[in-house]
Amino acid sequence: HALQQQSTLPVLRALGERQCITTAAATELRAAYLFLRKLEHRLQYRDDQQTQTLPVDPATRALLAEAMGYGDETGFDAALNQHRSAVSTHFETIFGEAGDDEHPLCSLWHKRSDSIEEDSDKAAIEQLQTIGFAQAPELCRRLSLFRNGSRYRQMPAASQRRLDRLVPAAIAAAATRSNPDATAERLLALFESISRREAYLALLHEYPHALDRVADLMSASPWVAQHITRHPLLLDELLDARGLLAAPDWTALHTTLRSELNAAGGDIERQMDLLRHFKNTRTLHCIARDLAGTLPLETLSDLLSDLACVILEEVLRLAWLGLRQRHCESPRFAIVGYGKLGGKELGYASDLDIVFVYDDASPEATENYARLAQRINYWLTSTTAAGVLYETDLRLRPDGAGGLLVTSLENMRDYQLQHAWLWEHQALTRARSVAGDAAIGQAFEELRICVLREQRNAGELRDGILGMRRKMLDAHPNTSKLFDLKHDPGGIIDVEFMVQYLVLGHAQGHAALTANAGNLALLKTAAGLQLIASGSAEAVRSAYRQFRELQHQLRLAGEKYARVEPHRVTASVIAVRELWKSLLGDAVGSAGIETGLPPKR
Repeated sequence: HALQQQSTLPVLRALGERQCITTAAATELRAAYLFLRKLEHRLQYRDDQQTQTLPVDPATRALLAEAMGYGDETGFDAALNQHRSAVSTHFETIFGEAGDDEHPLCSLWHKRSDSIEEDSDKAAIEQLQTIGFAQAPELCRRLSLFRNGSRYRQMPAASQRRLDRLVPAAIAAAATRSNPDATAERLLALFESISRREAYLALLHEYPHALDRVADLMSASPWVAQHITRHPLLLDELLDARGLLAAPDWTALHTTLRSELNAAGGDIERQMDLLRHFKNTRTLHCIARDLAGTLPLETLSDLLSDLACVILEEVLRLAWLGLRQRHCESPRFAIVGYGKLGGKELGYASDLDIVFVYDDASPEATENYARLAQRINYWLTSTTAAGVLYETDLRLRPDGAGGLLVTSLENMRDYQLQHAWLWEHQALTRARSVAGDAAIGQAFEELRICVLREQRNAGELRDGILGMRRKMLDAHPNTSKLFDLKHDPGGIIDVEFMVQYLVLGHAQGHAALTANAGNLALLKTAAGLQLIASGSAEAVRSAYRQFRELQHQLRLAGEKYARVEPHRVTASVIAVRELWKSLLGDAVGSAGIETGLPPKR
């Protein structure tokens, strides 16, 4: 377990204690790590940018040397070179050069010509075509550009040697996939991304099974390929196949994450990167199980939602600790999730619909919690070298974008019971406390149920639902010949609106409808209560599953819109429209309505 953590220094110590590396190596690597991390921080403080490039200007370099604790640039340069040399020496010891047996496809990589008219190029194209590449001339040109480009020429000799052996192996791996041309292009894009990171080149070269898994992931989805290319640190995860496909133990993972965050106390940038790496790593584990076919979509959404909750809990804690003025030890503050987060239907790239609620009578409460909310949003949305945690949408708070960033529980209660619009009550059908004070979370849940069980006029409710649906349709016009799975009549939003109509119209007499159990479960509940026919409920449940599966597949395929040929979903659309007509009439369901913007107040 000592080696199964992401913090570098504890792992270095453990490696030395277990004689995986010598004690001297562990000591030198620790010193180098601390020096280089300090140097990186000084560089980034100087320009307030994510950079690891040393300045060339003598005056700036002298200031950097002084900031590092050296009297002059000479002493600083000597220390830097000493640490670099130590790291290089130990790197070569660990990642020794493999044998020089030439791969059968080496000639594809080593040729220098930029023209595909010469004999060597014709032979290369024929070789690629023989092993299954349909776009062999383009791949041949792509390899030549990479091999003869400045990025390759500027690489250290050791990295060039590794890449020389890695590229042919990658081409061979791509050739065995169902889409060899796309897989090869994505692998080459990854290699270009990590070309200056010798450790990653060494990892893929020394562990062929890791390269094989990368090829699988690159082949499966352009979105996944982009995710790994943006976050190459994830390549480490591919070494352990069993761990990659194991179900998460959230308690243990949360404990480990908190320990690492605490160890990095005082280094906000490091803590931000730890959170982002945690999210990226757990997302990769979900991706691997998803693509292996062992993770149903509903379970995937649960896992991604649980991941968001763990991260939100830690972000709240760290943001509070970072406030200079805190009027209490633990904030009486909670984060409420709406939409996909609230309903546990998060996807890989979903943003977070969140609202900040507090219950604290202290005079400083409102101001301090407003600062806390701003810091939480900053922690979530800031871009670091490891990316962004989540994009956020805070417009569901009382009074929308024009309202206060934080809301007291008392004001939330008054607003929801006296002033909220119908669409805001619709949103409550998928809302829950996702982080923070448990008592506030329970109070919010009680308020949510109270609102959902209010007596409503059936005609007014129906007209309000139809009116909102029309607004949403107007906001998302679809002029293509494809069916928009989310927005078109008979699609996902119609299912969601019907569930919300059933909840708001019948929860007063049926408390079971207030459960935040998801659309599939609520449709089944409604059928059990004989509010809708069981056959219709099952048909719409099947339709909803199909829509979400297709939406998910299109997302992985990198499509901008979730749209399909209408014939693929004909039966599902008919089922949804028929239930819509039986519940709400055909004013919206058959004509086609939609757009999700809330009404202007």
